[in-house]
Amino acid sequence: MLDDPRAFGAVAAANSLSDVYAMGGVPLVALNLCGFPEKALPPEVMGEIFAGAADVCREAGVVVGGGHTVRDDEVKFGLAVTGVVHPDRILRNSAARPGDLLVLTKPLGTGALAAALKKGALPETGPDYAALVATMISLNRCGAFLHACGVRACTDVTGFGLAGHAAEMALGAGLRFHLDTSALPLLPDAVGLCGRGFTCGGTHSNRAFGAARVGYAPSLGEDLIGLVNDPQTSGGLLFAVPPDRCEEARAAALAHGALCAAVVGEVGPFAPGSTPVFFG
Repeated sequence: MLDDPRAFGAVAAANSLSDVYAMGGVPLVALNLCGFPEKALPPEVMGEIFAGAADVCREAGVVVGGGHTVRDDEVKFGLAVTGVVHPDRILRNSAARPGDLLVLTKPLGTGALAAALKKGALPETGPDYAALVATMISLNRCGAFLHACGVRACTDVTGFGLAGHAAEMALGAGLRFHLDTSALPLLPDAVGLCGRGFTCGGTHSNRAFGAARVGYAPSLGEDLIGLVNDPQTSGGLLFAVPPDRCEEARAAALAHGALCAAVVGEVGPFAPGSTPVFFG
């Protein structure tokens, strides 16, 4: 997604660590996994990728214990992460309850901005690019503190977009999620970029896959529909929490590094004939 190798490694590391945080865990050890074109990529570039990942792991208190490299036609990099969580404090994506509020901890739009970047419509020297990178390298470490605040269910919003991951949570709980698009935190110009066609194949695949699971208010335009199906790289956490503990959970999320803690919807009973997720 990024040409800057150090930022590339940092984003990959934050994205890899997120899965542990999303279950309420604390990551401890990581292994680098890297595919690289042997003759087309200078060793210095690989060194910068590893350094970017090491920066993020150091911030997370994670030890990089080694790794594996293989020859490949394209650069591929990520981490295999091991973490711990008490069995009674695991955050699952299927445990929401009726009446819970839904909170999102990062702005949406990484896919749209990345598409614009690839097509030369997002200058690497501008503030929108800086916001994109800052969002993707930000850790979801707040996930490790949410169970203590009454949070019942959690997932990280990544490749299936907000719509897809919300549908997974709603289906798992047998409930209906109602999300308010006016409350969604957004990266700069994310809606406008989606409206101008800066999307990727994953956006269209996500929308098609969720056709029977996700409903939209007639007033929503294609720009907003595209945004909620926008694949996120290293996206934020979406969590469900009882209303009487929502402010406590939001405060804890912000205190532990969340970029935002926006209340974006609520959980209700599932009604036959409706979709598990509805965007209004």
